[in-house]
Amino acid sequence: VQLVESGGGSVQSGGSLRLSCAASGYTFSSYSMAWFRQPPGKEREGVAAIASTGSTGYADSVKGRFTISKENANNTLYLQMNILAHEDTAMYYCAAHLRGGGLLDSGSYSYWGQGTQVTVSS
Repeated sequence: VQLVESGGGSVQSGGSLRLSCAASGYTFSSYSMAWFRQPPGKEREGVAAIASTGSTGYADSVKGRFTISKENANNTLYLQMNILAHEDTAMYYCAAHLRGGGLLDSGSYSYWGQGTQVTVSS
């Protein structure tokens, strides 16, 4: 299984970015997937998740601003991030294959990408 994130970068507060995660090595539609982030000096935290059924979940801090989606035909997971704030600055990771536990629990996932950096300047 390989997960490759892209789309990170630097943006001003209030701006938008769309992250992508290209997946390979498994049947894309069969796994739940999620986006996590790790701000500098802090623990990794769940941002948004999409179950294999299509249901979604979001951290309270991003509800109404971030949208998770996936395109099965292209084996790609997305995270649309709007109204970005300095507090959203972090390394963003995609994860796949929920072993058990909560959709937004980092310990629940088997596979991880290398991450893409998002920096929001205030």
